[in-house]
Amino acid sequence: MSLKESLKPIFNRLPAVASPEGHVHFKNKLMWTLGILVLYFALANVPLFGLSPDSIDLFKSYRAFFAGASGSLMLLGIGPIVTASIVLQLLVGADVIKLDMSNPDDQAFFQGAQKALVFVMIVLEALPQIAGGYIQPDTTLAATLGVGTGVITAVLFIQIFIGGVLVLFMDEVVSKWGIGSGVGLFIVAGVSQQIVTGLFNWTADTSGLPTGFFPKWIYIIQNVGADYLFTGDGLMFMLVNGGILALVSTVIIFLLVVYVESTRIEIPLAHSAVRGARGKFPVKLIYASVLPMILVRALQANIQLIGIVLSGRGITFLGEYVGSTPVSGLMYYLAPIHSPYDWIPSLVRESFSSYGVAAPATWQIALHVLTDAVFLIAGGIVFALFWIETTGMGAKPTARKIFNSGMQIPGFRRNIGSIEKVMMRYIPKVTVIGGAFIGLLTLVASLLGTLGGAGGTGLLLTVSIVYRLYEDIASEQMMEMHPMVRSFFGQE
Repeated sequence: MSLKESLKPIFNRLPAVASPEGHVHFKNKLMWTLGILVLYFALANVPLFGLSPDSIDLFKSYRAFFAGASGSLMLLGIGPIVTASIVLQLLVGADVIKLDMSNPDDQAFFQGAQKALVFVMIVLEALPQIAGGYIQPDTTLAATLGVGTGVITAVLFIQIFIGGVLVLFMDEVVSKWGIGSGVGLFIVAGVSQQIVTGLFNWTADTSGLPTGFFPKWIYIIQNVGADYLFTGDGLMFMLVNGGILALVSTVIIFLLVVYVESTRIEIPLAHSAVRGARGKFPVKLIYASVLPMILVRALQANIQLIGIVLSGRGITFLGEYVGSTPVSGLMYYLAPIHSPYDWIPSLVRESFSSYGVAAPATWQIALHVLTDAVFLIAGGIVFALFWIETTGMGAKPTARKIFNSGMQIPGFRRNIGSIEKVMMRYIPKVTVIGGAFIGLLTLVASLLGTLGGAGGTGLLLTVSIVYRLYEDIASEQMMEMHPMVRSFFGQE
């Protein structure tokens, strides 16, 4: 018996959310989606019992697209799901695990393997943080309860594990009973919260200015003289500290993503049995969506986690850290760019002086930016190609879906092979171009910064996910009004 056959019964026994037996009405899908969203916000505000205030959030810089909340049950966010997806896609892409993703049985095996791997990743992402002393038990609480800190540590791990499992099943509920995906929904929720905070928060930041854009400018108008604002230093102050650069970047990224999402190649279709029934199959420029960017950033986050854990143990050959920020070595170059403070030399020196360490040279900063650019663009292409194959969006599965719906491409024979040949002309090429473009767009957004510190990746993901969610809602409403349309999407 092959390894795949022996693992299948184990994967089939894993707990799962039951799939709907028939069509789920639009109103019910909307209620499930909103219900899970409310539950996510509730869990993100449930603090971990026994967590010490001295704990360090290793993923603070990645919160926007990991959809987690520091110090809460949602500590890991979607990190384990994304990491499991990365590992499995790389194994399948390298033919270590041989799967034909157009085969329904292999698709089911892939999904089962991914779910099993998520449980493993929850443990692998939680334990290093606990063992490394970054997630610390509250010694005062342990003394009050009369137990050892080991007991509180165990309780913390159990809570984090439960939180990770809840995210997994919440994502599954949205995917099967709601609209879109839970992963996308949680990212939108987290980033939107950061953007609102970035607009209206009155709390002072480290510079003494209010965090929110509007309170910040009320403060600047009242307390900073106009003669300073129109000097060279004053202009830099307004652009960076005043948040103008972040605001402009946010607006530009929003408009660009909406424009790019509407850019597509439309392949004409005609029904083989109903004369005059025609349609179009759209191949978007961002065909694989922007979700592969999560995989790229998650890969960088896991690389940084390895460096942080080793540095905490005194092993610094990969680089040294101040908190969760790399300040030297290979890990400095592999760290993602988040804002102008990571690449404008004067701002980099300002950041490193606050850490009490020597700032990198200009060539080192340039190499850091170049490394991140290669990660985003090359990674965007690779993961976009993996994404379409593992989600059934490749040329072969798409051709089968079109054929099964009774449609064909005018001027070609009505068989799967003919449709697949046409799809092969467009889908792989558009996927590569779209992956590279979205990587470049993410880099630009990360260099300029965004409102609320959501990050270029987080903002890009949010705008694209919301746009796709709008299209999904429109599609659901269409299928509700025209039940025959459901056959094209493979729904009963």
